[in-house]
Amino acid sequence: MPLWIAAQPLLLASKSDIRGKVLAAAGLRFGIRPAHIDERAVEAEAGSLSAVAAARLLARAKAHAVAALQPGHLVLGADQTLARGELRFDKPKDRAEAVAQLRSLRGRTHELHSALALVRDGEVLFELVDTARLTMRDFSDRFLEDYLDMAGDVALSSVGGYQLEGIGIHLFEKVEGDYFTILGLPLLPLLAFLRSKGFVDG
Repeated sequence: MPLWIAAQPLLLASKSDIRGKVLAAAGLRFGIRPAHIDERAVEAEAGSLSAVAAARLLARAKAHAVAALQPGHLVLGADQTLARGELRFDKPKDRAEAVAQLRSLRGRTHELHSALALVRDGEVLFELVDTARLTMRDFSDRFLEDYLDMAGDVALSSVGGYQLEGIGIHLFEKVEGDYFTILGLPLLPLLAFLRSKGFVDG
């Protein structure tokens, strides 16, 4: 018996490979419809809002953008922001920026705020932001360069210049929070909501 019992599949408004893998591993029936929004413009709209509020705004914007094109479908938008105190980070544009971000984060604790929003026909049915705290070890400049050599383009595909599920784990000494939140999709509360509304068997 399939776990996903709704008539139509969930639509993931993200091109994130890891979010798709998380949903697939959980046995959900879904399609991928990346949202074509200007994320930097949305963040500019967020202005002085907190990193938590910015993550929520981005997740909502993605879900609304796809839901407007897919009437009747349940659309999942998700996004993640990284902050060290009041300092917020975006995906590094190049290796030099990845180096700068990782030097700023090493030896310190930062927060990942992972937001999700479920939208159908313009209505937000469920939204959530969950936070994880991660502490990088005080690695050497030599290790930093070696890490970036090993990580390659992966270092430019994620905010902070790392992916915890890969070689990036070597950057850390302590992780506090839900693993799926760190990956960018708070899965357990999402599944609980989907079960409560009859989208998922349970």
